[in-house]
Amino acid sequence: MKANFGKICSELISGLEKKKKEIISRRFGFGQKERETLESIGKSFGITRERVRQIEESALKEIEPKLKKYQSVYLAFLDYFKKAGGLKKEEILLADLGGEKWQNEVYFLLDIKGQFVRLGEDKDFYSAWATDQELLKKARETVFSLIKKLDQAGKPFSFKEISALFKSNPAFLNSSLEISKQILKNEEDLYGLKKWPEFFPKGVKDKAYLLFKKLQKPLHFSEIAKLIEGKVETVHNELIKDPRFVLVGRGTYALAEWGYYPGEVKEVILKILKEEGPLTKEEILERVKKQRIVKPQTVFLNLSNRNYFERDEEGKYRPKVREI
Repeated sequence: MKANFGKICSELISGLEKKKKEIISRRFGFGQKERETLESIGKSFGITRERVRQIEESALKEIEPKLKKYQSVYLAFLDYFKKAGGLKKEEILLADLGGEKWQNEVYFLLDIKGQFVRLGEDKDFYSAWATDQELLKKARETVFSLIKKLDQAGKPFSFKEISALFKSNPAFLNSSLEISKQILKNEEDLYGLKKWPEFFPKGVKDKAYLLFKKLQKPLHFSEIAKLIEGKVETVHNELIKDPRFVLVGRGTYALAEWGYYPGEVKEVILKILKEEGPLTKEEILERVKKQRIVKPQTVFLNLSNRNYFERDEEGKYRPKVREI
């Protein structure tokens, strides 16, 4: 909406005595980037924070009757909320309505009217505004229920899947997701939990994991370092220590969840033989190549180790049975 909120707020406080006008202007940050606290204003006036609060309350009561003149502004606010499903994340709402210049003035107009309710920021939610308290309650319940469902599923959901689960107004559902700190949306427009490394990477290991998930192929540690802008040595050390990653070639890693076996080539061969039984040299090579970037000679050299492998009459290899 196009409105000069600065002019509106100036007109609303124009009849106040000097101290009241200054306190309201500073408390709501008219013409400033930040709103001031009761304490900071009190110190500048040499009065207590409680006295500042009393003066603020008195000034707002004087201003309230003047709001009737600006019903068109509030009708525009209500129309905005209707399109947003009845609530909106504060940061987005103030930017949408007030632009870069009048965000504090919009906050003041929402706050003074009394027909809008505000959700203060906490560990689970960002600040938000709604047309009634029940909508905020419903938004919180929806988010907590979705967190539980995501946790149980162990995988992200699309907005379409979430809509099917809750059958709510799509605009309301979108606004509810926006105010959650625990549910995030990734580049593929899928919603998941902040605690999942693929949605909120916390360090080198998680960033590397996210890169593997995105590219879906083995990578050399130096390439990983370049793509995530990390130190080569640090990246290599973190990959070595984390069981999510498997060394599949010289300096090349892949994700264990892709089916790669951990360990040296010898250990990979042993695992294959224990799972599938005796195999020919060619069959072993074929299976090892699915697990490792390795030369045939390296596989054959490991098979010649008589401490671990033996060949039967059919020329097939099996793990050597150790004598007790």
